[in-house]
Amino acid sequence: MQTTESTAPQDQSGRQDAEAPRPEVEEAVRQRAEWARQAVPELAIAGRARKDAVLRHMAEALRANTAAILTANREDRGRGREAGTSAAMLDRLKLDEARVEALALALETLAGLPDPVGTVVRGGPLPNGVRMSQVRVPLGVVGAVYEARPNVTVDIAGIALKSGNGVILRGGSAAESTNAVLIQVLREALVDQGFDPNIIQGIDDLGRPGVAALMAARGAVDVLVPRGGRELIQRVVREARVPVIETGEGNVHLYVDASAPKQMAVDIALNSKTHRTSVCNAAETLLLHRDAEETGREVLRALTRAGVLLHVDEAARAWLPTLADRGDRARDAVDATEEDWGTEYLDMEMAVRVVDSLDQAIEHIGRWSTGHTEAIVTNDLAAAERFITEVDAAAVIVNASTRFTDGGELGLGAEVGISTQKMHARGPMGLEELTTTKWILRGDGQIRR
Repeated sequence: MQTTESTAPQDQSGRQDAEAPRPEVEEAVRQRAEWARQAVPELAIAGRARKDAVLRHMAEALRANTAAILTANREDRGRGREAGTSAAMLDRLKLDEARVEALALALETLAGLPDPVGTVVRGGPLPNGVRMSQVRVPLGVVGAVYEARPNVTVDIAGIALKSGNGVILRGGSAAESTNAVLIQVLREALVDQGFDPNIIQGIDDLGRPGVAALMAARGAVDVLVPRGGRELIQRVVREARVPVIETGEGNVHLYVDASAPKQMAVDIALNSKTHRTSVCNAAETLLLHRDAEETGREVLRALTRAGVLLHVDEAARAWLPTLADRGDRARDAVDATEEDWGTEYLDMEMAVRVVDSLDQAIEHIGRWSTGHTEAIVTNDLAAAERFITEVDAAAVIVNASTRFTDGGELGLGAEVGISTQKMHARGPMGLEELTTTKWILRGDGQIRR
């Protein structure tokens, strides 16, 4: 059974520092990748029924080991608090009984979804009689580098298994105790169901050199998915020799149009910002149409009373609630700076700007968006359609919370991450996004002339 001990230090943003790969560590990563690759054909032979059975068994194993998982998680959070880890990072790190149950339910949902492997994307007879088909096949061995997100350990392992892939997990030092227990539980569940546990690999025990070796393991690892803060993601994108699917930070905007229904705007703004602040689909910038002053005042009042620190432009400052109407949790608003428009706070903070038009809102979003999720609240169908057409993001939302950009909410069971790139996968990455395609030609002796 593999352990996942790690000596990789992290700063408060959760960044994992990499260093030059060492030969013995490179060899260890390649060996584990080879073990995973050798175990993968077992999934193809097993077919959907056995894969679904092991996913359900994993879910039950998580429930049965909840006490051990939470004990390990308390150890991780205790170390984090002593190290001065930010509140947002500690929230990502936290598991409780409800969150463990959510992980188990995600695995069961995956078990109930169609198996993408073998699905025919297109096909039919060619003019020469050759029968052509393009079918989905696993990517192979998927590497994942993430930070302070023990839920990702389970999500990626489950998605990889159902889509027929092996997986190598690097979860970082912040969650080392939790990830060690989770990986052990998942591997033991594989053994219980007659599968090779090497389908799931952890490399936290290889420390910082293991990250560098994983990024350099071209040919051994088929694709690498980084998931975390901007520093981590950009480092992997810059330095990896393995093909990377870039998941993104979420500088998410919520635009309240002139025609926005007041209570809808309040409800959506509160949910988008305060439902869970430490996640990438939380709203970070609020844009208010100048003609929506009454609605804008109510939205700012609700956010202020909820305890959100607002970074406001001059026009928005004039709309803030009076001192007597702010509520006990209110924090004094501050003047917005240019830097605020590009900040992913991941906390109870939000930038606020009043715009003169839909055009100005779209222009602002185009300049500052990270391409993750953008939302509009409006009662104007034409404005909604323009927003959908002209805003370039992985997810565009009309009259609903930004928190719906999530694999579980969109029926994917779980997600590997939210891809903000435009090649192969975009938006929440589920089962299909961990497959590629193979062209199959069946002939009767045809030759090309």
